[in-house]
Amino acid sequence: MSIIIDEELCTGCANCIESCMYDAIELDNNIAKVLPNCTLCRACIETCPEEAISIEHEEVKTQEIDISQFKGVWVVAEHYKKKIQNVSFQLLSKGRELADLLQVKLSFVLLGKDFDDELEELSLNGMDEIIYIKSPILKDYYSDLYTKVITELVIENKPEIILIGATPTGRDFAPRVAKRLNAGLTADCTGLEINLETRNLLQTRPTYGGSIMATIRTPSNRPQMATVRAGIFNMPEKVKKNVNIRKIEYQFEEKDSVSKIVKIISKTKSNVNIEDAKFIVAGGRGVGSREGFRIIEELADVLDAELGGSRITVELNWLDPDRQIGQTGKTVSPKLYIACGISGAIQHIVGMQNSEIVVAINKDPNAPIFNWAHYGIVGDLHEIIPVLIQEFKKLKSEE
Repeated sequence: MSIIIDEELCTGCANCIESCMYDAIELDNNIAKVLPNCTLCRACIETCPEEAISIEHEEVKTQEIDISQFKGVWVVAEHYKKKIQNVSFQLLSKGRELADLLQVKLSFVLLGKDFDDELEELSLNGMDEIIYIKSPILKDYYSDLYTKVITELVIENKPEIILIGATPTGRDFAPRVAKRLNAGLTADCTGLEINLETRNLLQTRPTYGGSIMATIRTPSNRPQMATVRAGIFNMPEKVKKNVNIRKIEYQFEEKDSVSKIVKIISKTKSNVNIEDAKFIVAGGRGVGSREGFRIIEELADVLDAELGGSRITVELNWLDPDRQIGQTGKTVSPKLYIACGISGAIQHIVGMQNSEIVVAINKDPNAPIFNWAHYGIVGDLHEIIPVLIQEFKKLKSEE
């Protein structure tokens, strides 16, 4: 696709230049000219009063498939050091909901080595089927082997939806599988719904730097694939049911992979686990300074909460990067989220919108954060928070 400007209709009014957030249009002899950094966002088309701008679509030939052959929802598990990542279980929770709406079965696809003794415990997480791909080499992650196995399984079983965690591993093999299957893939989703009339998966994710939320669908190809960030959905409730377990053994050897794992070096990691925190107190630009974060930390300590913050607090070195919440940080879903001096940009909202209770403290009554808050306090946080700390301390002393 490309943006086309009709030079005969263009008057050089510059409306398109003002509308372009990427500075991808300039005037050349009083005629608008599209630059190479154009993202095809179409904002210029909507603002042109002379209708001199249009978009030219290239004809794309696609192979027609019978999408009615595809049934079922799959969640592909990820593990590290024999521990399955929490995001895989969170996707089972949402996968169960989607499978019930579509009236199909939910399958948990697990590639690994030593999970035989854990299959019964895993079966309590709401799936209808566990597909266990077993091979000694799969105790570690090999991109090409994961891609080969999952692609073969999909071709044989034809699931209509595949959900994968948006982890470094998931972000690596998911597009490789999608390419081999000629399937649609939406990355870093924050919402998943079903259109029951078309059975299309409605995949919501932030785009254009988080300024808007886009809902993407794959109407003519299957499977529909999505990677989802951790913390978006809740963990599944344990339930006893008959779960079909399919164990498939692959006789892989190291020579079957183009890569070789020579050594695994564990990165030293802090004990911060903000994604699983039940209570979070987060600060933003309105805190004012690194020293200003002391009262935020004190409030978090009183509430036995984790400390978090917006992106700007990390960029200003007020907070450690592993405590950043938002589109480029962590996604959290605590029972209580207290936002202190956070304006509420969509990039931050994406990371905390699933919190059960949101309390916002901001001196600007028009701050967007109040649109998301269950309770709002308008005022100077440096005056309000010390009062809250004293009240919470008083309540704790009375217990």
